[in-house]
Amino acid sequence: MTLTSPTPTTAAPTFRWPPVLVAALATFTVVTAEMMPVGILTPIAGALDIAPGIAGTSLSITGIVAAIVAAAAPVISGRLDKRTLLSSFLLLLAVANVMSALATSFAMFAMGRVLIGVAMGIVWANAGGLGPRLADPRNIGRAMTTIFSGVSVGMVLGLPAGTFIAALAGWRAAIWTVAGLALIAAILVRVTFPSMPVAQRARLAGIFTPWKHRGVRSGFFITALVVIGHFAAYTFVRPVLEGGSAGGELAIVIALVIFGIAGIVGNFAIGAVSHQDPRRAIIIALIGIAAGAAALSFATGQQWLVWLVLVVWGAAYGGIGVATQAWNRISDPTQVDASSSMLSGVFNGSIAIGSFAGGLVFDAFGGTAIMLLGAAVVLIGLVATLASRPTA
Repeated sequence: MTLTSPTPTTAAPTFRWPPVLVAALATFTVVTAEMMPVGILTPIAGALDIAPGIAGTSLSITGIVAAIVAAAAPVISGRLDKRTLLSSFLLLLAVANVMSALATSFAMFAMGRVLIGVAMGIVWANAGGLGPRLADPRNIGRAMTTIFSGVSVGMVLGLPAGTFIAALAGWRAAIWTVAGLALIAAILVRVTFPSMPVAQRARLAGIFTPWKHRGVRSGFFITALVVIGHFAAYTFVRPVLEGGSAGGELAIVIALVIFGIAGIVGNFAIGAVSHQDPRRAIIIALIGIAAGAAALSFATGQQWLVWLVLVVWGAAYGGIGVATQAWNRISDPTQVDASSSMLSGVFNGSIAIGSFAGGLVFDAFGGTAIMLLGAAVVLIGLVATLASRPTA
């Protein structure tokens, strides 16, 4: 049995910017919600009276839940209209962030993170199939690049924006802001999206079909390695920077903003390469991520050097979302919906593994150790990429 693609039999739609941009806003919002604790890890730990490593597991909680939900998203979603589905789970995202913002204990904060994982798993997994539903064949590539730029930009810009808000008004204000953004996104989905009914219900037995394809399977493996390595290190960027002479509150905000701006540039620069040659795009990205993670701890004594390292790291990581999606799309164009759902599951599961393992290493051995370990895992991903091709 196979996972049936939930595409209707109607004629191809005309490309329209409003729903495509709103889809990008939706992916930006869920990823920003997931990444938010990274930039405010220290104040969260202080407010909830826990160690930074324990606070870092909030990413693991969200990642594990999102991974499970995303992998099963085609079955969970059933035949519910995409517009209703996405707006409903964006509303859930808003509620989950309200719960996190009001948390007075780690247990309450963790419950909010569980709900964020549920919402993220559904929204991100369904985003992979929106391109063909919102654009004609000639413009599908442009639509998909725009939609998944929300993922990349959320990872690299949402974080410094939240950190900046937290510096001005506290960490709870940053999470309240994400709740408001999720509510806006839910409303805009209802207003701008056309009705997108699902023609056929996906079958549970077909969830793991993408793993049977060698090219797609290698893409999942590479994605897992780079995401585990990146988040093992990146989750603890703030504590590492605080340990150096350039680790003041304003300096950290500026550093993360620089990382975000570099990431946006990298998203479109590496994304342009990925449509023609996703393997080359991933190789470029992995070299930059490994170099940035390995160098950061040794750069914290000089502000300009921190900025340089974060430019390299941010630009490299900014293109990973688009490049890995392109790898899977080229590997097996007939299973885009199924492979996209599974890829988001792999991605989020890897975030959980990376941030959890990173927390253990950080608490036991410190910032330099986790940065070097993260770089080493990414380099293993580089070796796997060099030995693979996005083909059958």
